[in-house]
Amino acid sequence: QGQEKLSCNPKKENRTHVVLCELGNPMKAGAQITVDMELSVSGLEDMGDAITFQLQLRSKNSPSPNNASVTVTVPVEAQAEMELRGNSLPDTTVLPTSWQGVEGSRRLEDHGIKVEHVYELHNKGPSTVSGVTLRLAVPHQLGGHILLYLLELGTEGGMNCTHHPDLNPAQV
Repeated sequence: QGQEKLSCNPKKENRTHVVLCELGNPMKAGAQITVDMELSVSGLEDMGDAITFQLQLRSKNSPSPNNASVTVTVPVEAQAEMELRGNSLPDTTVLPTSWQGVEGSRRLEDHGIKVEHVYELHNKGPSTVSGVTLRLAVPHQLGGHILLYLLELGTEGGMNCTHHPDLNPAQV
């Protein structure tokens, strides 16, 4: 008939987390109750795509064959908004029309003007992320001629990087 808040107590039994809720005592024979539960669970990043709960209604008065447990599976979906920021240093580069690279040279200035591209990948939450893959395509050739000479690739913040096969081919 009415709505009441339940008093629930968490505890550990046999290496599992158990939450016991007292529904009321005594209850009349044939009583029907509906329980809505809201659970807050943290640390679900590595749980996969679902979490499973075992629910059981038990009577303290007498053992009953109706004390069977019910398995409830709830899908887990982590949400995180990623943001990619990037810039080039310097912002603008203009090459003279008569400029030619020096073939076979190992000096940086003989291969063109240094341009540094910096990309930052930010997690704006609310969840943490792992296993993120960022693929960055850089046009390094145009019409069979070198457009950008890819010199080096580096990362910060515990990320792994797969290097491009055309990275620093002249070992400058």
